Amino acid sequence: TIAADLVRTAVFLVFIASLCIAGYLWIMFRGQKILSAWRFSVCTFFKLLHDIFVLVGIWAILGHFTDLGQVDSLFITAVLTSVAFSIHDTIVVFDRVRENLRSGPRLTFDQIINLSTVQTMTRSLNTALTVTFVLVSLVIFGGDSIRGFVLALLIGIITGTYSSIFNASTLLVAWQKLDRAKEPPPVRGVRRVQPSRA
Repeated sequence: TIAADLVRTAVFLVFIASLCIAGYLWIMFRGQKILSAWRFSVCTFFKLLHDIFVLVGIWAILGHFTDLGQVDSLFITAVLTSVAFSIHDTIVVFDRVRENLRSGPRLTFDQIINLSTVQTMTRSLNTALTVTFVLVSLVIFGGDSIRGFVLALLIGIITGTYSSIFNASTLLVAWQKLDRAKEPPPVRGVRRVQPSRA
């Protein structure tokens, strides 16, 4: 009964946090003339679901083969912390995308996404590696009481880092290409005939 209640609480908290984050992103990125602000929110929401599913999936596999995969309050804390870290990285990338959309009108959308990802990759990797080194040390040398929490946090940080770089921006590019594919092709070679004044 307690475990089922914790699972329901975790799902509810993650859902509420996701909605709040999506609303924050919509407010922060509104006024963008080139790309709608709600697209940033939607892509971030699906990227967030990916991070949660990967973490929960790996945790379920660990729980099947080891004693670490227990869903308790520390695991919920690790999930929410990983979500916050992941969203922070995504906002950094998307904010650079917004700046480059304003300052780089000569570039295509794919080039702007690529440029923004490259510009923020070093910062994201340095931050993630710093946290990862500390978490790996705690997993190896820490006590048994926090090992599960630290391991879940480590999985979430690694997943959130690579998805912030590779998944969130890629969803924007795929969405933009889908819109372009739906647009009717321009008509070429048709001359307009001027009406004669007779």
